[in-house]
Amino acid sequence: MPINEGNAGDLDAPAPTRRPPEAALVAWDAEAVRTSAEIVMQATAADLARRTPCAGWLLRDLLAHMTAQHRGFTAAAEGQTSLTPWQVRFEDEPVEAYRSAAAYLREVFARPGILERRFFLPEIAADRTFPAAQAIGFHFLDYVVHSWDVAKTVGATVQFAPDLLDAALTIAKAVPGGSARLAPGAAFAPALPWRGGSQLDTILALLGRSPTWPQ
Repeated sequence: MPINEGNAGDLDAPAPTRRPPEAALVAWDAEAVRTSAEIVMQATAADLARRTPCAGWLLRDLLAHMTAQHRGFTAAAEGQTSLTPWQVRFEDEPVEAYRSAAAYLREVFARPGILERRFFLPEIAADRTFPAAQAIGFHFLDYVVHSWDVAKTVGATVQFAPDLLDAALTIAKAVPGGSARLAPGAAFAPALPWRGGSQLDTILALLGRSPTWPQ
């Protein structure tokens, strides 16, 4: 996704004490994806031209990205190494395309043995694969944040259970900072200084989004 505007800063959130359990990641990811789909389904044709918290992207751009990511991660879970599923396409019915891609991803991720697989994630590294739990963790964090992105765009609200947000916060704290966040095409902007608020607010600020967007 494009870099979001923001300045580096320190957050006073407590340090995580443990990594999220691998088996729970699959369920949490499914919940984040389900929530994102419910919010996307609220979008109207007029909403597609609205700007989003992803700097430079309208909602139609964000949905195309989100749909491509689902297709890419699904292909990776099925053992594919093709770049084709990762390519962004602008669909005639972007909301339905997103719903369909999200539903199929949840089906594939729920298959027995998913955590024993390795995922090819060319947008991160084209010369190696990643353990399933790590790959699903990447996807999970992204869709906690993207659920918020779409909700803010269409004027909806998003809520997640505390244990899910605890896991997302642990992963967010592990995302590398530094100059890599300023590079073109970086997944996240530098962290924003933020105190107080909800768990979700802290996650957003760690990943360079202002919880009070668009103010």
